[in-house]
Parts: sequence; structure tokens; C-alpha cells
Amino acid sequence: MMSIQDYPSRLSDPQSRKAETFSYLPKMTAEQIKAQVQYIIDKGWNPAIEHTEPENAFSYYWYMWKLPMFGETSADAVLEEVDACIKANPNNHVRLIGYDNYAQSQGANMLIKRGDM
Repeated sequence: MMSIQDYPSRLSDPQSRKAETFSYLPKMTAEQIKAQVQYIIDKGWNPAIEHTEPENAFSYYWYMWKLPMFGETSADAVLEEVDACIKANPNNHVRLIGYDNYAQSQGANMLIKRGDM
């Protein structure tokens, strides 16, 4: 039987904190991020970008970067907005969301850039 490993994440150690499921995986490459954006588009979900300061990452409210990209069909257009958000907020966490119109919920939500801590 396999034992479950404790993950050494502590509030007292900002470098150990994780945010979102994808934080436990190795950092995504540009191609992997583009594949996630394409998945969101292929599902018919609306991409949106949010950002916040690292110290506020566990808050329910993040800043929305512009409006969600309703009906966007170009992964490159979404990635251009991601880059613009990162350039405007270089020290912030940035996450990508895919809003599902029919389920009225988030179909995808991932941290794609960790801010400076």
C-alpha cells in the first residue's frame, strides 16, 4: 500500500504556498499553455484573465483583466491579452479561466504565471 506524502506548504513560508491545481505540476511551457487555451476555445467556453498580488492570492476576489473574451476563437488573441496583463502587472499572479455559459460556472481555472513573492 502506498503512503500519502505530506506537502510541506506553510503560511509562514510564502515560497511553499500553492494556488490552484496546476501549481502542483511543473511549470507549463508556452506550448502547453497554448494547448490549454485551445481546449477552452474548443469547448466553447469564454476565456478570461484575472490577476492579483501574491499576498492576496487566497482571496476570493481577483482583478479582472478587461472583460471575458466572449466568443473568441483565436488562441493567439487570448495569449496576446495574457502577455499584456503580465506586462502591466509583472509582480502579480495571473490566471486563465474558461467560463462555461451553459453550466454557469468555471470549466477551467489555472494559474499561468506566478508573481514575485
